[in-house]
Amino acid sequence: MLSVLKKEINGFLSSLIAYIVMTVFLVAIGLFMWVVPGMNVFDNGYANIDTLFSMGPWVFMFLVSAITMRFFSEEKRSGTIELLTTKPLTDWDIILGKYFAGMFLVLFSIVPTFLYFYTVYVLGAPPGNMDIGATWGSYLGLFMLASCFVSIGIFASTITSNQIVSFIASMFLCFFFFIVFDLFSDFKLLGTFDTVIQYLSMNTHYDSISRGVLDSRDVVYFVSFNMAFLWFTCISFASRKW
Repeated sequence: MLSVLKKEINGFLSSLIAYIVMTVFLVAIGLFMWVVPGMNVFDNGYANIDTLFSMGPWVFMFLVSAITMRFFSEEKRSGTIELLTTKPLTDWDIILGKYFAGMFLVLFSIVPTFLYFYTVYVLGAPPGNMDIGATWGSYLGLFMLASCFVSIGIFASTITSNQIVSFIASMFLCFFFFIVFDLFSDFKLLGTFDTVIQYLSMNTHYDSISRGVLDSRDVVYFVSFNMAFLWFTCISFASRKW
């Protein structure tokens, strides 16, 4: 697994697209936080970085899909998937190696945003006048949400050898699980089942963690979601043997 992890990280960081994608993420978030009227820190009038956490998931849909679209699709297209599977690695070694590589690259993208946090922290009146607990809870929620996007992206990458198709499929599934269940439950069409539908929404659990309260139900949801899509990935990847 570690060999796959190192290979993916080295391959991505040696590619120009890696830095382009990460730059797009940081610039987009920076524009929303500091420039866009009505959303920037100065217009809010409070020392917080809520804009980062409200816009972060939408930007991550693009970022994570761009990161993961090549994990298996490129291997299939170039024919290196056969070489990879002949090595002394199990399917789970390969899948988890790529999954953790995706998570590392997500973390690599999040860390520079600490500069935004520090800037707002210093600009507070008085300095440090911000809800630190909620901020760290939001960071944790964003990281866990991104982990779900990574598991979706890896699954999408196993179903096609075309990176563009993988990218579109990943974007669609991320959008669907993030917001569609939440929107559907708002229609109040199923009575008590609306609560169940809402529970399936990533956005519901992300909002919960972002309040700074770590609820075991939210943690269980994100862990279960990751395990489910990694299992789907394993089934899809193993289908090559059928």
